[in-house]
Amino acid sequence: MEHEFHDLEYLNYIGGKWVPAKSGEWMESIEPATGQVIGRVPKSGPEDVAAAVEAAKQAFDSWRLTPAPKRGEILFRVAQLLEERKEKLARFMAVEMGKVLPEARGDVQEAIDMAYYMAGEGRRLFGKTVHSELPNKSCWAERAPVGVVGVITPWNFPIAIPSWKILPALICGNTVVFKPASDTPMLGAEFVKIFEEAGLPPGVLNLVTGPGSSVGNAIVEHPDVKVISFTGSTESGRQVATIAAAQLKKVALEMGGKNAIIVMDDANQNLALEAVIWSAFGTTGQRCTACSRLILHRAIKDEFTERLVEATRALKLGHGLDPETDVGPVINAAALRKIHSYTAVAQQEGAAILVGGRIWENGGGFFYEPTLFDNVQPHFRVAQEEIFGPCLSIITADSLEEAIRINNSVAYGLSSSLFTQDVNRAFQAIRDFSTGLVYINHGTIGAETHLPFGGTNDTGNGTREAAWTALDTFSEWKAVYVDWSGRLQRAQIDTHEQ
Repeated sequence: MEHEFHDLEYLNYIGGKWVPAKSGEWMESIEPATGQVIGRVPKSGPEDVAAAVEAAKQAFDSWRLTPAPKRGEILFRVAQLLEERKEKLARFMAVEMGKVLPEARGDVQEAIDMAYYMAGEGRRLFGKTVHSELPNKSCWAERAPVGVVGVITPWNFPIAIPSWKILPALICGNTVVFKPASDTPMLGAEFVKIFEEAGLPPGVLNLVTGPGSSVGNAIVEHPDVKVISFTGSTESGRQVATIAAAQLKKVALEMGGKNAIIVMDDANQNLALEAVIWSAFGTTGQRCTACSRLILHRAIKDEFTERLVEATRALKLGHGLDPETDVGPVINAAALRKIHSYTAVAQQEGAAILVGGRIWENGGGFFYEPTLFDNVQPHFRVAQEEIFGPCLSIITADSLEEAIRINNSVAYGLSSSLFTQDVNRAFQAIRDFSTGLVYINHGTIGAETHLPFGGTNDTGNGTREAAWTALDTFSEWKAVYVDWSGRLQRAQIDTHEQ
């Protein structure tokens, strides 16, 4: 498909200047729908990270002393610019990442929402005041910035996820070194350009493109980077946490998921079917919140499966810019090979392939047919491991209690969904699901920016992104005591002396 995005070139952004890698090396960005090179970015290394961290350090004092409402005004301008550029960014995303255009617009909209939310926090950043146990003494707690923040983001939400990290980090008064995913580096550069245009001072936000093995590790290992915010695979997240632990860095991890939708015998099946298709095959299954397990009550299993097969077969694969496309490409050739390997695993385990299970040849792109695995047992690998592609495993349950046990039986804990018309069943599931996100009569995807986002178990390390909870990652609590009594008052001693 012809489009305007080709032969592009971007640079690193360090200390307010666009510069090449110190090595002079480059790496290519490939369009997943065609397999064609569409541009290049610096292939940076530790020396570029060191320069970016130094720039962030130099900018920190001035930025932290900028009143938070003033910081918020810059983020407000970021939101406005994102709104103005929404369509162009979405079209670019459909090319460099491969999302269908409506989803790409939603990705940018999430960043717009987050920018407005965090801009508003510039006039909030609330602390806590409490009464002292001693007379003529005042006490409160307030947020303080931490320092230089390292932000490492994935390719599947190339605008939204950076916004979840960079915006709260900046509003809290930190400076940032940002490494976008190697599959979507040009979108990362376009995002940073908006902050530059909005008036963010030099050095406050720095961009370094390059491989995770050199750039990502250098950010995690650098002693002057005080916070690491990482989204990616659980395996990579463990490595980040291990390296950062040696330096006692604050670490926020958002990792994998193996999410399930439960459809009970009393469910609105039309609504459930629509939600399953969207949750399983939206973004070609390349979401940490994607539905990869469908737990059906035995009473409706055959009927629902028959309708699901028909709906899945009707999905059209193609380029994200094509308005007829339902499902775009997967991100690269390695992802395509990994996804396809799970079809063989499913067959070896005894699952039936109802739909798909094949690579879709289109002359160069990375496409996989939407796939349904039936007769899946909860312990099968395809029901336990994150495939991160358009593959859905169908599991049967005889009761809500059994369905909840199956839902909770995986290593991850991000998102769960239940379709039922019974309010009692709904509240039982809300109580008993062991995930960080719970949906009733909705699929497993669709988080909003003003609520905490994150999961339990191997999905993360207990931190949450978005909403007010994101501020905890990027700030430290400072307890303040002001004694205006004019004498030495000893807490816990003077108040309890007999």
